Amino acid sequence: MSTVTKGISMLIVSVLILGLLVMIVLGFMLGFSHPLPWVLIGVLIIIPIIHDKLIATRFVKWQDSYSVGIDSIDSDHKKLLGLINQLQAAAHYKTDDVMIEDVLNQLIDYTKYHFSREEGMMQECEYPDFDAHKLQHDDMIKQVSKYIDEYRIDKTRTIEEVAVYLKTWLVNHINGTDQKYTPFLKGKVQ
Repeated sequence: MSTVTKGISMLIVSVLILGLLVMIVLGFMLGFSHPLPWVLIGVLIIIPIIHDKLIATRFVKWQDSYSVGIDSIDSDHKKLLGLINQLQAAAHYKTDDVMIEDVLNQLIDYTKYHFSREEGMMQECEYPDFDAHKLQHDDMIKQVSKYIDEYRIDKTRTIEEVAVYLKTWLVNHINGTDQKYTPFLKGKVQ
C-alpha cells in the first residue's frame, strides 16, 4: 500500500470515527433508552478490532507445515520470517529510513547465509535437483536487490512491496521446493 493510499485510508477511517461520534452524541438526544446510540457505540468499539485483524494478516507466522524436518534449516526459515515481519512492521508503522535500511541489510545478509548453508547441505548429500534449486535462490536475490536498489533511489517507493514479495516467495519456496530435498537431507545433516 503506497503512502498516499495509506493516508487516504487513514483519513476515511478518521472521518468514519468522527461521524460515529457525532451520531452517538445526537443519538443520545433521542434518550438513553433509544438503541441507536448503543448500536453506534458497538460499531465504534468494533472498528479497532477489525483494524487489528486486517493488520495481522500482513504478517506471517510459522506453521508446523513449513517444517522441512531439519532443525537448522527450520530455524533459519523462522529467523527469515521474523526479519520479513520486522520489515513489514517498519513499512506499516512509518519508521525512519535508518531502521528500514538496518532490517533490509540484516535480511539480505541472513538470506545469503541461509542459502549458502542450505546449498552446502544439498551438495554434501548430492541432491539431484541442486542446480534448479540454486537458480531459484539466485533469482530471488536478484529480484530483492532490484527492489532494494529502486527503494534506495526513490524513498517514496513503498518498502511494503519488498516485504510482500519476500513473504510470498519464502512461504511458497519452503512449502514447494524446499520440501523436495527433505528425503535426501533428513537424517544426514544437522
